[in-house]
Amino acid sequence: MRQKLAMLLLILCLLGISGCRSGSSVVQEELVRRTQAIFDSVAGGDQGPWKKYFADDCMYFDERGSNMNKEALVASITPLPQGYWGRIELSNPQSRIEGHVAILSYDLDEIESVFGQNMKARYHATDTWLRRKGEWQIVAAQIFRYYEDPAPGEADPRTLNDYVGTYELAPGRTMTVSRAGTQLLRQRGDGPKSELLPEAGPIFFRKGVEGRTLFRRGQNGKVDALIERRNNEDILWKKVS
Repeated sequence: MRQKLAMLLLILCLLGISGCRSGSSVVQEELVRRTQAIFDSVAGGDQGPWKKYFADDCMYFDERGSNMNKEALVASITPLPQGYWGRIELSNPQSRIEGHVAILSYDLDEIESVFGQNMKARYHATDTWLRRKGEWQIVAAQIFRYYEDPAPGEADPRTLNDYVGTYELAPGRTMTVSRAGTQLLRQRGDGPKSELLPEAGPIFFRKGVEGRTLFRRGQNGKVDALIERRNNEDILWKKVS
């Protein structure tokens, strides 16, 4: 009787260990390892990790706003062209793991070389892992790209005075553009002044602010409006003085 009881306890113990190994629990370190393996496969176009770690009914939203199912997602993983090289490193992981659900949020640092010229980009991603039939897979993932300022250019000092003046959005809503040496400054109402950094020609930007500021010239060649452009949407300020 004692031998049978001991054998039964041993079997239950072994079953418990087997269940744990099959994926009944997961820790952040394991999710990070799997996720890094996913991004390690991008440059070479290895679809294996994407097929393995993404559920058949997954939802994937990339930094361009594309919504892909698993078939489209896997099909998008192709080798980089000849002359290209890339690497994506995961950092700053955070997780929330409860029962059959695990959420992993992290940064991605991308380096891409195009015929010896290097480019960098930073992203943030959040994945939702779900355990089904003892297997952990991603059922939803979303990525966005951190905003980066463009490379500053040089403004033609002969044109800076053309941009100086007051612009009106609506009655009582004004913006003033002034000059301090080679700097161009903008000020909305009585608010603080901020520098307009040149990008190219009549196109300027503000440090750390998404979008562009453009100065429009009328048919007479004079500046008649300031345009605030973000995501290809324009807000027009008419020049009044």
